Parts: sequence; C-alpha cells; structure tokens
Amino acid sequence: MGKPNCFNSLPLPLWFVIQAARVWDITDPPGVSGSRTDLENSRWRQAQNQVYHQLEYTSLSKLKMGQSCLQCTKYLLFIFNLIFWLGGCGLLGVGVWLVITQGNFVTLSSSFPSLTAANFFITAGSVIMIVGFLGCLGAVIENRCLLLSFFVVLLIIFLLEMIIGILFLCNQETINLYAKEELRNGLQFYNTSGNSGLTNGWDIVQTDFRCCGVVHYEDWFSVLNGTKVPTSCCFKLVNDCSTNSDTWWKDACYEKVIEWLKDNVVAVCIFGLCIPVLQILGLVSSLVMYCQLVRTEKQYS
Repeated sequence: MGKPNCFNSLPLPLWFVIQAARVWDITDPPGVSGSRTDLENSRWRQAQNQVYHQLEYTSLSKLKMGQSCLQCTKYLLFIFNLIFWLGGCGLLGVGVWLVITQGNFVTLSSSFPSLTAANFFITAGSVIMIVGFLGCLGAVIENRCLLLSFFVVLLIIFLLEMIIGILFLCNQETINLYAKEELRNGLQFYNTSGNSGLTNGWDIVQTDFRCCGVVHYEDWFSVLNGTKVPTSCCFKLVNDCSTNSDTWWKDACYEKVIEWLKDNVVAVCIFGLCIPVLQILGLVSSLVMYCQLVRTEKQYS
C-alpha cells in the first residue's frame, strides 16, 4: 500500500496512524477531503496526539541513553588518564631523585652524554603527565577541544613508537654494530674528570652482570694503557686484581645484557605490549566520547 500524494508532507509514523484510523472507519484527517463529524475529528486528534507523544518519548529515550553512554565513557576515560598521569608523576619523581642522588646516572655513551637514565625518566614522565592531564581535564569538563588535542597528541606518540619499533626490527644488525662501537668509544672517558656518570654506569653494569668490557675484556687495554681492567671487572677483590687476569670476569657485557633480555623476554614483551594497548584504549575512549558529545549537542539543538 503506497503513501498517497496528499500525505507526502506527513511524518511516516503519522501516516501509519492514518491507515489504522481508516481501518477503524476513520477516513482522511480534517481538512484533507470532505467534512467530518465532531466525533471523527475528536478521534483523529487523539490519534495524532498519540503519535506526537510516542515520538517525544522515543526522542527522550534516545537522549537519555546517549547521556548514560557519555557518562560511562567519561568516567572510564578519566580513570584511565588519572592512572596515566600518576604513572608520569612516578617516572618524573624517579628521574629527579636520580639526578639529586646519583648525578648523571648510567651514562654509557660519549656521543650522547645527555642520554642518561635520569633524563629518560624525566622526559618520559613529563610527556605522560601532559598527555594524562589533557585527557583528565577534557573528560571532566567534557570539552571537545581538549579531547581532540589529547587524541592527536596520543596518536602522534603511538605512531612514532610504531615507526621506531619497525625501524629497530628491520635494522637490528646495524643497530647492534653501532651500539657496540659507540660503547667502545665511550670507554676512553672512564674515570676521567667530568664523566662520573659514565664511570658509575660501567661499574654498575660490570658488577651486576658479572662481565668485563663491551665485546671482550681486552677492550679496556687500550683505555688503561696496558693489560689492566677496572676493579669492577674483578670477581675476587685482592691486591692488584685489576692486573691479574685470573680474577677477571671473562664474559662480554654486551652479550650478557642481550642474554638477560632474552631470559626475560616474556616480561619484556608484556611490558612492550601493555603500552600500545593502553594507548589504543585511550584513543578509542577519547574518540567515542568526542563523538557522543557532538551527537548530544545536535540532539539538544
């Protein structure tokens, strides 16, 4: 049954009521054709009012459902970013503590003296705090601009991480050679003025990993002018242990660190996967909340 031309301007639900009214022996609405009795007009108005009430109820129900989803997404995004922000505060605190107590802690590279554990924690903590603050504030005040800024910044960080990860996987051999060469060049600054961070770093690594040198304990010979190694290479602290090869660790530090990473590959992978998973959840939550805010504003307007 097609929709008559004279009803083209009527809403579709109202047209269905008209068809039902015809079945109840109520023909066209008043003013469409002919004249109707007061009873018919009254019955027609009742049917029309029912349609309007039903449409209003449906719109309100959709609006309330949208508000409920918006509130749920709001709280989830706030909790996520609060944890994110607190984690950034923790990393920043660790970095500041390392700077105050240890100076340039674990500086192994001579070409990049600023590449220290303390600076890494401070930089990472600061970035995480800024991103988390944008997300928290945008979720609390339901600001579309802040939510969009949070989404864009987090997306850029995520893409950079993916690009760096792909480049690292595709160039592992080149990176290994460069790292070994860079570390060996850094040995010449061991125990020199202004390089306490590098000296402390090598002593900690060689003591904890029970190793000596980058790829071989002979790496120290050219640095210390002779067949001599630092005392941190000695597993037995005796007189002149640095010149007695029988008291040295023989394993290379670079290989020992790689072995440690392989032995803890599960933990490393879990940690490596948690970061992008959390970032994806943050991206999805912020985008969903942004779209719901736009939809809710349109419904109110």
